[in-house]
Amino acid sequence: MILHRKKNNVDLLLSEEVFSLLRVFIEETKRSAFKLLEIDDKFKLLQPGYSVVDCGAAPGAWSQVAVQRVNSAGTGPDLPRGTVIGVDLLHIPPLDGAHFLSNHDVTDLATHGKLLELLPDGQAHVILSDMAPNASGFREMDHEKLIAMCLSLIDLAEKVLQPQGSLLCKYWDGKLAHKLQERLSSVFGSVRTVKPDASRKDSAERYFLARMYREPVK
Repeated sequence: MILHRKKNNVDLLLSEEVFSLLRVFIEETKRSAFKLLEIDDKFKLLQPGYSVVDCGAAPGAWSQVAVQRVNSAGTGPDLPRGTVIGVDLLHIPPLDGAHFLSNHDVTDLATHGKLLELLPDGQAHVILSDMAPNASGFREMDHEKLIAMCLSLIDLAEKVLQPQGSLLCKYWDGKLAHKLQERLSSVFGSVRTVKPDASRKDSAERYFLARMYREPVK
């Protein structure tokens, strides 16, 4: 006879907590994808045949949108086939049509080298970044960290972004946002602030959409 152990209250509470966290994770992943879809529908950032670098790609929501929009999985047989490369310090689950560099630092020169090898002709049409630091609970500190991460993308752009290319990066509004905007404006012909409807209305989350990249004067 097989005896089934009856779940105690602790087991039930743990199960409910796990499912609750899973629901939150799924909702946040969907919300993240909706933000990029909304921005791309409005600004036509991603086109079939484009090469895209997705920074802070885990768990893969933006890469899924990019794969669909640039046709990197080849689902549109009559359309040009693009390339999507995701980078993250964390593990990124496999995705058909994307090449992921898990456990890689996007600021590391070795990562830049791998991107140059993987990108067609060593250049990207678009750099995406939805990355953010782990929340410390101190708003100003987190804001400063995210601005620093966004500034590092300008160095990445110098390595891999083709002339007239685009950069979309998340930032949290605060005292250093103007510094990031100024730096972006020094190498992009157009820089605008975007807050998609999918973002929470009370959130400090914003995106800079920078277009028409030009290489900095040495």
